[in-house]
Amino acid sequence: MIVDPLPVARRFEAIGTHWRIDTRDPLPPSVADAVTARVERFDRDWSRFRADSRIARIARTPGRHALPADAGPLLAFYRELYEATAGRVSPLVGHSLEALGYDAAYRLRAADDIPTPPAWDDAVAWDGEVLEVARPVVVDVGAAGKGYLVDLVSDLLVDAGVDEHIVDASGDLRSRGVPMRIALEHPLDPSKAIGVAELTDGAFCASATTRRAWGDGLHHVLDALTGLPTRTVLATWVLAPTALAADGIATALFFDPEAAFLARTATAYARMSSDGTVDASTDFPGELFR
Repeated sequence: MIVDPLPVARRFEAIGTHWRIDTRDPLPPSVADAVTARVERFDRDWSRFRADSRIARIARTPGRHALPADAGPLLAFYRELYEATAGRVSPLVGHSLEALGYDAAYRLRAADDIPTPPAWDDAVAWDGEVLEVARPVVVDVGAAGKGYLVDLVSDLLVDAGVDEHIVDASGDLRSRGVPMRIALEHPLDPSKAIGVAELTDGAFCASATTRRAWGDGLHHVLDALTGLPTRTVLATWVLAPTALAADGIATALFFDPEAAFLARTATAYARMSSDGTVDASTDFPGELFR
């Protein structure tokens, strides 16, 4: 990634990944502490890798569960993703991921039988405050949750008066007024780029089946209709107004989401198929090396 950099970079580890916040001046200690607390609270609510998380309690106990205030936008956008992909992107794939070996113990060994995720309306109901769970489910917000947390951190910085900044969670990033040129890493050769995207205000997220891959054909991008890893797309790169949208749509593009949905979310994208061909939206801001 090539950035017209801000002079101060704050680096830290959280939710199992590397974070970097670029600003013109060092963050005041109170703001830095608020960022740390916000990330920890999100992890405590939404991580399926923590036995003490809210998600872990839901997996153990069907019934009615009050969710945090930040659940509204996240679950509402997941519902949009679910409908735009005819059910192929769903937050109910957690049990399938665990059976494939991507669990809290990181077994990285698939079971003989992989469960098919339940249909949304058969398993859960969400009224904006309470999630009612009809049967045991393992919720996984990995398709959009990290992007959403990037937005939450960025909004916290704006509220603290840090208007110009970049929040980067291992490539899922939100820029506020900072010109950037971002290399699109080749999914099969990290030393190469297939193009460059340009961003000033908004978000950029990418997804690839070669990341978080642990066996022959085993990776983290699942088709919720089967519970199995997808096969036809290698990588996606998305620019959108928010990191929630960019992150979620980076996953949805593995399944050809409805064109109207992409237009409504002001999404620009590039995508590499498993045969190596690359396609992109007509408004993709940058250059592809073809």
